[in-house]
Amino acid sequence: MREEARMFWEQALEDLRTAEILLNEGRYYASVFFAHQAAEKALKALYIQRLRRSPPRTHSLVRLVNEMNIQDPNIIDAAMELTPEYVTTRYPDAANEVPARIYNRRIAEEHLRRAREVIEFCRRELGL
Repeated sequence: MREEARMFWEQALEDLRTAEILLNEGRYYASVFFAHQAAEKALKALYIQRLRRSPPRTHSLVRLVNEMNIQDPNIIDAAMELTPEYVTTRYPDAANEVPARIYNRRIAEEHLRRAREVIEFCRRELGL
């Protein structure tokens, strides 16, 4: 695996673990944010390996999936669900509310499940 891809992959796994810890601590909005980050970094690792170039400076999982021509409907759905969370989890003006007040355990668990789907897909595609 290319070094840049390896670093993105390693951080993806760390972000996933952070999302799990935050979920268990009841910090649901932060768990959702780190779930997005984990999926983003896993996709960027795959992007580097597949396309042999640095990924675009974007937080759009949809863009990464499209640029890699990923056809798996579960991964496409996960990308669509997780993409807006990069902003919504952090900014009251984007969430139209305090982000910490609009997430609960069920929502955080669902986003974590989606991030795991993306990571497992990337793991298989990377041959890990």
